[in-house]
Amino acid sequence: MFLDKKILVGITGSISAYKMYHFIRLLKQRGASIKVIITPTAKSFVSTTILSTFSEHKVYCEFVEDDLWQNHVHLGRWADLFVIAPSSCTTIAKLTNGLADNFLIATYLSCPAPIVIFPAMDEDMWLHPSTQHNISTLKQRGNTVVEPSTGLLASGISGKGRLPEIEEMITYIESNFIRQSTLSGKTVLVTAGPTEESIDPVRVITNRSSGKMGYAIAESFYMLGADVHLVSGPVAIKTKYDGIHLIQVKTANEMYAACQEFQERYDYAVFTAAVADYTIPNINNQKIKKSGDTLQINLVKTKDILGSFGLNKLPHQKIIGFALETDHEVDNAIEKLNKKNADLIVLNQLNDSNICFNQNDMKVSLISKDQIEAFDTLSKSDIASRLTSFIIKNWL
Repeated sequence: MFLDKKILVGITGSISAYKMYHFIRLLKQRGASIKVIITPTAKSFVSTTILSTFSEHKVYCEFVEDDLWQNHVHLGRWADLFVIAPSSCTTIAKLTNGLADNFLIATYLSCPAPIVIFPAMDEDMWLHPSTQHNISTLKQRGNTVVEPSTGLLASGISGKGRLPEIEEMITYIESNFIRQSTLSGKTVLVTAGPTEESIDPVRVITNRSSGKMGYAIAESFYMLGADVHLVSGPVAIKTKYDGIHLIQVKTANEMYAACQEFQERYDYAVFTAAVADYTIPNINNQKIKKSGDTLQINLVKTKDILGSFGLNKLPHQKIIGFALETDHEVDNAIEKLNKKNADLIVLNQLNDSNICFNQNDMKVSLISKDQIEAFDTLSKSDIASRLTSFIIKNWL
């Protein structure tokens, strides 16, 4: 998502400055072009040699270096985004008052790009009225200030003032500054994870599913600007983006009911959930005691979510289903495509070379009424990107 984005990173004199090595490396890995400014006091906490190596550009600090004037105006205008992190209490005060006594502040005053500031300091400094006044002023001027996290601080006390985790910072930037508008105005429904059908208060019938594929698809749609509603069974993962509307369910009937709320509202529906095919009509109120060599449980079919949506879809709506097959894979996937009146089936072949459960990578094929596109092993996030690219190319 950061491909070809030009990001200026300003590092100030804070103990958490060392974390910015990882920040820069991750942004570079995601395709961003990075240039770094540090304040003179930041030299006590980070190495310009390492920062230059990771960013693949020289590091700026002084107005004059090697008898050459450093052009802060051109640098500020180069950036698509200026991230100041960690931002010390002193730097926040200087930003507020336009005190351009170092190269970072002068560049800030010359930068027309969006500014996002991640403060980091001791809790008492963060809560001080003067700091809060400065923060309020910066926000009023259009800067984005992300509140620090709570935890153990350099002073030894626990409180508010920590720089957020690097992954959290990048997720915030993605969601608020990198998110595209390709699918803006489109409503997307995604199901993910397993369902659980209770036998008694202790035991359940379920399917194997980590939910990773569905969550990756929801995140891919969200980053393209769509309004995403994720109906999820019980999983151990969380959505990366707060803007995704998460609806948590447990049983197949609950998932069916939650999906029905969007029957006429969605533009694209992607059904990745491993919904139980059968449920128990009469759940025991007490735990069933182990007795005898066998136990017979009566099961009844659950409602067919994919089939119901296929039967009732409107002309503009597109439905994507998933098929996990162990034999006659393509034939079974095509049969499902036609039987459910779906527009696309993502075929996942379960075999020794493609163990998909709780894995980050797998091999799939996209099967529509007029084409079959098979992929080599990809990460689930890459598969999600291929799927959304298919939708944009063929249905947008």
